[in-house]
Amino acid sequence: MLIQEFKAFLTKTNALALAIGFIIGAATGKVVSAVVDDLIMPVVGLLLPAGDWQQAQIVLSRSTDAAGKVTVNAIKYGHFFGAGLDFLIIAFVVFLITKALIRGEPEPAPEPGKQCPECMETVPVAARKCRACGSTLS
Repeated sequence: MLIQEFKAFLTKTNALALAIGFIIGAATGKVVSAVVDDLIMPVVGLLLPAGDWQQAQIVLSRSTDAAGKVTVNAIKYGHFFGAGLDFLIIAFVVFLITKALIRGEPEPAPEPGKQCPECMETVPVAARKCRACGSTLS
């Protein structure tokens, strides 16, 4: 009884499809991250100024505790811009993958027709009588 209810839950609520979609989404996320990290970001790194630009920061204060440990309070704008750039690249790659995999069906061409002068109904070009009002078409 309980197993049948569980099976009905999985099939009626699409929980199984949601779980499969989540797993595929996680796997796709790993592939997209690898494409961005291993293929795209090295090229971006060549185009941007030399050095590790993602470590750029504005130091607000620096303090040293009794043990000699230095604490830096800084605005890490390089990390922020790097995260934004990563997001844009990942979003673009996901867009391209989605566009390549999910192609919309072309809409069928509208059937050629003419308008009935009496009732304004659209009828096929070859029709001699209007199907809506029965008037003779010229």
